[in-house]
Amino acid sequence: YSKNPNLLFSMASTTKIMTAIIALEYYKMGDILTIRTEKVDGVNVGFKIGQEFFFKDLLYSMLLPSGNDASLAIAQNYKGGEEEFVRKMNKKAKSLGLYSTHFADPAGLLDREDYTTVLDLAKLASYALRNKAFAEVVGTKEILISDVSKENSYKLTNLNKLLGINGVTGIKTGYTDEAGQVLVTSKTEKDHTIIIVVMDSLDRFSDTDKLLYLVSGNINYLSIHP
Repeated sequence: YSKNPNLLFSMASTTKIMTAIIALEYYKMGDILTIRTEKVDGVNVGFKIGQEFFFKDLLYSMLLPSGNDASLAIAQNYKGGEEEFVRKMNKKAKSLGLYSTHFADPAGLLDREDYTTVLDLAKLASYALRNKAFAEVVGTKEILISDVSKENSYKLTNLNKLLGINGVTGIKTGYTDEAGQVLVTSKTEKDHTIIIVVMDSLDRFSDTDKLLYLVSGNINYLSIHP
């Protein structure tokens, strides 16, 4: 089912799905990253310049409360810095056939330059879920992390209100004034994964919940034999 599947929309923080993909293909979970910028626009976990974190904890910080400071740290610690990281994001999009998608920053703050379609975003989400680490993180409701020194700890809560309800296993929220409310949802049913993407919504959780209700028990899976 689709409505305006190829219309371009600002994607807001669902940009971080691609940020996570590039990061997971580059970093190891135990790699130590340094915070180089604090008080980024939008949502911040509250990190300070000079703090060190394991990559795994920054990944949770980026995908659960949608910390822009975490996503920027992940990009800035990449070989070649943020500019090269964003270039890699766009290269990956092309390799996945997401020809209507463009990234300008790792957090999704640049509305007019971070754009995609619901169809491309669904394809991106499907690809991301193949990574077990990604699936585990976006399926986590809350977690307590700390910096490497163990001197500072942070309780992270997932912004996805539907997580764990009616088979929902993830994936990512997004919001800016221009993008409106965005939600990418994964649902497990009969050993299949269903992806639902809502963009430019006034109530992303209500819209998605209605689609979840329509989907539940109403899909027939066909086996194709050669």
